[in-house]
Amino acid sequence: MAMVAVTTALLGFFAFVIMRVTTPQMTTLFTDLSTEDSSGIIKELERQAIPFELRNEGAVIMVPKDKVTRLRMKLAEGGLPKGGGVGYEIFDKSDALGTTSFVQNINHLRALEGELARTIRAIDRIQAARVHLVLPERPLFSRETPEPSASIVVRVRGSLEPQQIRAIRHVVASAVNGLKPQRVSIVDEAGQLLADGASGEGDNAAGDERRTAFEKRMRNQVEAIVSSVVGAGRARVQLSADFDYNKVTQTSDKFDPEGRVLRSSQTREESSATAESNGQVTVNNELPGNQNNNGAAQARDQSKKSEETNNYEISRTTKTEVTEAGRVNRISVAVLVDGSYSKNEKGEMVYSDRTKEQLDRIAALVRSSIGFDQKRGDQVEVVNLRFAEAPAVPPVAEPTGLLGMLQFTKDDVMYVIELGVMMLLGLVVLFMVIRPLVKRILAAEVVPTPAPLPALTDAQSAEAPGQALIPGGAAQLIDVAQVQGQVHAQAVHRVGELAERNPNETASIVRQWLSEPVE
Repeated sequence: MAMVAVTTALLGFFAFVIMRVTTPQMTTLFTDLSTEDSSGIIKELERQAIPFELRNEGAVIMVPKDKVTRLRMKLAEGGLPKGGGVGYEIFDKSDALGTTSFVQNINHLRALEGELARTIRAIDRIQAARVHLVLPERPLFSRETPEPSASIVVRVRGSLEPQQIRAIRHVVASAVNGLKPQRVSIVDEAGQLLADGASGEGDNAAGDERRTAFEKRMRNQVEAIVSSVVGAGRARVQLSADFDYNKVTQTSDKFDPEGRVLRSSQTREESSATAESNGQVTVNNELPGNQNNNGAAQARDQSKKSEETNNYEISRTTKTEVTEAGRVNRISVAVLVDGSYSKNEKGEMVYSDRTKEQLDRIAALVRSSIGFDQKRGDQVEVVNLRFAEAPAVPPVAEPTGLLGMLQFTKDDVMYVIELGVMMLLGLVVLFMVIRPLVKRILAAEVVPTPAPLPALTDAQSAEAPGQALIPGGAAQLIDVAQVQGQVHAQAVHRVGELAERNPNETASIVRQWLSEPVE
């Protein structure tokens, strides 16, 4: 029974080791799958007879690592996963000949909603998304067109940042004709309103975010250039920017009196003459030209008038300046740097302050990096103080040697370690269990062979003349008796060893034998 149990355990152990070694290493094919996508992928894997594992209630599918790339391309060719919605592939299998315009418009709306949902799911922290679009048509005899709107429901991991919410609204508004970002509402799975779709965009929040982004970018620039001088972790930078969010429009007209230009010129001349008629009123005197055949009448008075009008255009310059919101009024930078450390004769780290020249050079670098403007009121302060603890930057361990040449990944290393542990367990079982057991069985089955009797010399034959006369059959019986005697002697020797090792048990057994009645 012990042999059967040990054999069964060994067979089970080696079967487990062989199955574990031969089982292919599984890796993730797709995650966060919907029920429809998961069922479609499973059908395709079963059709191709590829082993797979389901986790997280079917949302995660695991396949052999050596087939994951080919499977992803094959499933993408078949349109899987669909992402829980219908995209523009709805038009690939539809019959356009017998389809009405109403059905085509509905399909276009469904495809647009599905594509937008897929795009939104590509954003970090978003697990699922549904998009509902309202694209109204302009009624007949109406001058105004209703504005489109959209509502989005998302399921997120954690919480979305304000810039991510604004990015979703702008992505949807840019993909739909006539849709404004202010008309997009966003709700999470808990019913919390992330964007209410109101007309106001929240200029203050946008301004604060712009200021925060500007300060972060400038702080990173200053910290990078200072750390390259004093060392990594030995500088602290704080930057504050004052922004002006007022939008100013200024229009100015400038006239140049010296730069006049003649626009128009007008000249008018008049002349008149008066003749004496001697008081006679005749038809000839009243005729134009005062024709007088006898030349009696003579000119008495003549007048001439000349008039000139010039119009000049004065040069005029009109200038309109529009100052957008978000101007930087002032920048203040505070830089704290640590001193320098050096070893003394005893090998101890000794701190020493930085010189004023070094601090001035660091301040000059900071001014250049932020675009320092003294007229704007910018301020830069660089102070040298000892930090509470000396910075300890651990060296970055890069893979070298065999690991660096083979480019082993973490999964490969863990797989090799697992194989090594299994092989070590197999060797331990082989040498600690199987080998002693087999050795004990073979020792129990082997019967000691009798030592051959030495040949009798003539002197020995003379001393034992009766032994020389023993026939062959009696000699064989004597040999068997000698063998049995050796066996009994070996048994007695073992019993003696057991009695020496366990004296108490031996004494109790002897007492039991003495107390038994004699038959």
